[in-house]
Amino acid sequence: MNPVLFRRPLYGYGLAICGWLTAFGVRMALADWFPPGFPYLTFFPAVVVIAYFCGLGPAILTAVLSGLSAWWFWIGAPGFDWSAATGLALAFYVFVVAVDIFFIVGMNAATDGLKREVARNAALAESRDLLLKEVQHRVSNNIQVVSSLLRLEAGMTRDETARRVLSEAAARTALIAKVQRSLLDADGAAAPFDDLARRLVADALEATGRTDVTIEVERACHALTAEEATPVALILLECVNNALEHAFPGRPGRIDVRLYEVDGERRLEVRDDGAGPPPAFDPGQSRSLGLRIVLGLTEQLRGRFSLMEGSPGALCRLTYPRPADH
Repeated sequence: MNPVLFRRPLYGYGLAICGWLTAFGVRMALADWFPPGFPYLTFFPAVVVIAYFCGLGPAILTAVLSGLSAWWFWIGAPGFDWSAATGLALAFYVFVVAVDIFFIVGMNAATDGLKREVARNAALAESRDLLLKEVQHRVSNNIQVVSSLLRLEAGMTRDETARRVLSEAAARTALIAKVQRSLLDADGAAAPFDDLARRLVADALEATGRTDVTIEVERACHALTAEEATPVALILLECVNNALEHAFPGRPGRIDVRLYEVDGERRLEVRDDGAGPPPAFDPGQSRSLGLRIVLGLTEQLRGRFSLMEGSPGALCRLTYPRPADH
């Protein structure tokens, strides 16, 4: 039952009179059963109920009518007795109902204020979320425009090396736009790694046209924060593309992707069963643009990256500190 419904004056004062009449009727009916000294027993609950549901004015009216009724019928001699004992009893009654009304009305006022503040904060949070989604949407669209311009420039360039570099840059910016959209779908909080990784590797397979390579993403109960999602996704895609390009020359293969946590760190592993890296291969000394990007993003995550023999194949491992809010 909502107390606000009874705080209109007509309803409030009408309910106050009904509450007083009910308490008076019950007290009158039980008069022969009550021992002396309990003139207000049925009136105190009426005052409390009216104070809670109807507010200050109706509560005062109920208290006054109840006090006058008890004074006339059950305190001292019949009628309005003016003895000292009657005055003491009335003073006790006034004190008790005043305290009841003060705390109940004050509690209601505090509750109403809290509800208004909660509603205001909810409205502000909704407005903030809408603004954040709009910003993310615009960022994603702008990145997609950059990717489209790079692809257009690559198509107009005659130099084969420049065309390849521009196409790779377009693909990477398109990936960043896709990650942004994934974060937007997740309300900007965290993107489930499984879903994001499966979409990325599926796009990578489709782009290369390899139908003889299987990529498996191990199920993991982890989500990527907005800060880590883009670099981790780019590193994952570079490792998968590197395996698709070099690990399986003219033969089928398999790539396994997993993200797990150990000792307060997150580890991303991309393992293939292909030819494996050259002996004593050092990613830090490589002239490959993809590996340079991976190392730069690893530094951004304050992590470590290694490419080693996977027995068989190659194992790419990214290790970085687990985000603080996980």
